[in-house]
Amino acid sequence: MWTGSGFASDSRVGSAWCLSAAAPAGTEINQLEADLQELGSLLAKAERKRVQELLKEEQKKVEKEITAKRQQKEQQARRVADPTAATKAAYTVKITNYGWDQSDKFVKIYLTLKGVHTIPAENVGVEFKERSFSVLVKDLDGKNHQMTILNLLSPIDAGESCKKIKTDMLLIMCRKQTSKKWECLTQIEKQSKDKDKPAPNETADPSDGLMSMLKKIYSDGDDEMKRTINKAWSESQEKKLKGEDMMDL
Repeated sequence: MWTGSGFASDSRVGSAWCLSAAAPAGTEINQLEADLQELGSLLAKAERKRVQELLKEEQKKVEKEITAKRQQKEQQARRVADPTAATKAAYTVKITNYGWDQSDKFVKIYLTLKGVHTIPAENVGVEFKERSFSVLVKDLDGKNHQMTILNLLSPIDAGESCKKIKTDMLLIMCRKQTSKKWECLTQIEKQSKDKDKPAPNETADPSDGLMSMLKKIYSDGDDEMKRTINKAWSESQEKKLKGEDMMDL
């Protein structure tokens, strides 16, 4: 299924984790400008330095949000004037860089896309399936941006998965069917990891592993650790020699 925007949707999309509503851009700008004006009034009355600094920081945030909303409104106006603008992107580029982490309920994929929060929400589409998802961002900086991840490590709940549009970032939230921890994102990554693991040597002497561990401890240890290991080794050899002498008798 294709989701609506994680932040701007008139209908339910997945679970309550992914619900939000959006007002028209013009109304939002008016509200933000009113907020900015009131912050200015409060700043003029504030006497304590800490309060003044907090108000100034909030002013900067609101100004940044107003700029983003105006850019979005301008782009929407251009699309009304030219309805085919969204299909005129010169070419499609593949998204290859991403980060991911997880919680008990979600696997989260982070895509850095500068300006993605300024384009219409309908230009950002994500299709979820049980073992995959596809992303298509239309007409961002004159290009379409596309990514498909196949063969996810474990099944996801497509109906409960969603996306969230943040400043310069797209967050993909894949709802796990079970809460178990994922060691990788895809089955191919897991197969590659398993292939790189050294095969166990069933004929090897078990004491070889102990010797290897002792050598590593000795190599990494400080002088005191090395003296302790040398002493233990010497005592062990002496006991071994005494045992052999008794057998000869």
